[in-house]
Amino acid sequence: MGANFNITDKRYEFTQNSKLISYVMIAIGMVAIITSFVTHSHQAWSNLLINNIFFMVIALGGLFFLAVQYAAEVGWSVGIRRVPEAMAMYLPWGAALMTIILIGNYIAGHSSGHYLYHWWHHDLFNPESPEFDHIIAGKSGFLNMPFFIARVAFYFIVWIGFAMYFRKLSRQQDSAPNGSELHLKMRSASYKFLVLFAVTSSMMAWDFIMSIDTHWYSTLFGWYTFASLFVSCIAVMAIMIVSMKRKGLMDHVNEHHLHNVGLFLFAFSVFWTYLWFSQFMLIWYSNIPEEVAYFMIRQDHYRAFWIATFFINFIAPLLLLMTRDAKRKPVLLLVIGALVFVGHWMDFFQMITPGVVGSEWHCGWMEIGTAVGFLGLFRYVALNQISKAALVPRNDPFMEESLQHTF
Repeated sequence: MGANFNITDKRYEFTQNSKLISYVMIAIGMVAIITSFVTHSHQAWSNLLINNIFFMVIALGGLFFLAVQYAAEVGWSVGIRRVPEAMAMYLPWGAALMTIILIGNYIAGHSSGHYLYHWWHHDLFNPESPEFDHIIAGKSGFLNMPFFIARVAFYFIVWIGFAMYFRKLSRQQDSAPNGSELHLKMRSASYKFLVLFAVTSSMMAWDFIMSIDTHWYSTLFGWYTFASLFVSCIAVMAIMIVSMKRKGLMDHVNEHHLHNVGLFLFAFSVFWTYLWFSQFMLIWYSNIPEEVAYFMIRQDHYRAFWIATFFINFIAPLLLLMTRDAKRKPVLLLVIGALVFVGHWMDFFQMITPGVVGSEWHCGWMEIGTAVGFLGLFRYVALNQISKAALVPRNDPFMEESLQHTF
């Protein structure tokens, strides 16, 4: 790419007004969290877990998107690369908050008896205890605290390490005399990350979400969580890209780039639906009591919420993004991105809340306020990071291909 390309140095300016919006959102979240602990402390822990996992996996999805692009040597996405890069830098925050939530709940659970994860009750593994559970005890080789801590530490080290490595080399590439050399390093690193991602993303889903319902398991759950993770990430990417473009900061992004983003959003919404149906259908058809219990509580006490996730996350993208032209309309992409974002937050809500609080649940201003607070923190981190580098990467060997991309 020539040095005279006049949008090369365009940057997003993270103004004080924009920062103030994030601060207000974070303040709303803090008020909601404090209020929920005072009034409904059991569900307060669930609310924290839902939102932290949701935004953390969105950041992880950004890192996965980057690695796939490098590994496949994709050219079209170079022009939007700064967006998933910035999103991935939320991972240290997500890891820190997850550590605080887990430690805080473990300590609080000793006095209240209410743990996020039922298997944290030590008596369940003791054959001498009246609370002994032979099913949970049979899983003790995996569900034990030392191994759990080691796994979680490994996830965070891998994710944060690769996110910082990709970000560091990407920024170095802007001033490097030979961008191809750094590109090859990132391509090589992406192969390693994708192998580790395949393992850690599934195990993370088992540890952080599936083990809440300790008796239940699904062989599709890792894939299901991945689909929700990735499509939520694409929705946030779509919102950020369209917002930047409307500000005149990403003029190099044309309708063909938007088409590709819309295609990802459409395709993975369908993929998520395939897994949603497959997981439900297989369990419903086999009708094994310890498996159907997972869906019974969701149908009996969360029916509207559970069904709404299907319509929002499948029917809306299917009807509105099916045509070629629809994927190229920025406003429509923005609206569908926002819908999918909300729909998958609801999906994480119904994945986590029933196992923590059972039928005694609610979704009011405290739950929404907590989500607003986490969104404010994610917004602050992502926009702060995206403001630190030019929106158009320089010296990437595929930059010219990205600028001339047509579909």
